[in-house]
Amino acid sequence: MTAQSTTPNSARHRAREVALQALFALDLQQRPRRRELAEEGEAGKEDPGDDAVEVEREDPPEEASQSPAKTAASGAIAVFESVAENFEMPHAAHDFARYLVVQVIERSDGLDEIVAAHAKNWRISRMAVVDRNILRLATFELAHTGTAAAIVLDEAVELARRFGSDESPPFVNGVLDAVARKVRKEEFK
Repeated sequence: MTAQSTTPNSARHRAREVALQALFALDLQQRPRRRELAEEGEAGKEDPGDDAVEVEREDPPEEASQSPAKTAASGAIAVFESVAENFEMPHAAHDFARYLVVQVIERSDGLDEIVAAHAKNWRISRMAVVDRNILRLATFELAHTGTAAAIVLDEAVELARRFGSDESPPFVNGVLDAVARKVRKEEFK
């Protein structure tokens, strides 16, 4: 282990990398569920007629007693732990990465609204999975933590450079600059 990897900044950077990978995995897991919901929505538009039989669905026992937010958080924690076991990181970085994943998942609808409002001509669902999750992660930090906006933007652009396409860094930077100016007005006076 190098001396650089034990500094607080590098630990947080590593935490963001692992959090992004967990969010990416969670996003990919949700794709089939989103497709099912879309198909159910389309099927619901048709008139099934008088002969339709309603099928009762059973939730797994542990999910039946939990709220959707708790179920999503526990699923996020399981995926995070599975991803995190493949990475070496300090305990504090592990805790920070886990916190980021859980918070982003719990607040994803609100974060997506903020991102969508500042991503001109881009729907969240049409963004690259990596870009979408970098934007969610950074928007959470901008809106709900005290981390300086410049650090959040620099970290997000670095993640985009490392994990995204050639177009990712300028795209992420442009959207997050607009988000930061709205969310962190006092830092941009």
